[in-house]
Amino acid sequence: MDGRKPCVYMLASRRNGTLYVGVTSALAKRIWQHRSDVVEGFTSRYHVHDLVWYELHESMESAILREKQLKEWRRAWKLRLIEGENPEWRDLYPTLL
Repeated sequence: MDGRKPCVYMLASRRNGTLYVGVTSALAKRIWQHRSDVVEGFTSRYHVHDLVWYELHESMESAILREKQLKEWRRAWKLRLIEGENPEWRDLYPTLL
C-alpha cells in the first residue's frame, strides 16, 4: 500500500467491541503505532488494535472532514459501515504489509 495516502480508518477491540476512528497519511505506520501501544491514549488504554475498516482519500482535507463526520455518527451506523465491507471483522492490517 502507498505509504503516503490520506485515509480514515476504524479500529476495534474485537467484533462489536470498542471502536476508534482516526485519520492519517501513513496507514500501515499508524496502525503499527496503535498495535504496539507506542502512543499512550485511548487505543492503548482500551486495547483497540484491529484495523476493521479504512477509506482512502485524495486529500488530507477530505479525509479530516470524513473523520469528523464519522465521529458524529451513531454507533449502529459505524457497525453497518464496517460489516458492509468486512462482515467477518477480519483484522485488515496484514493486508497492508
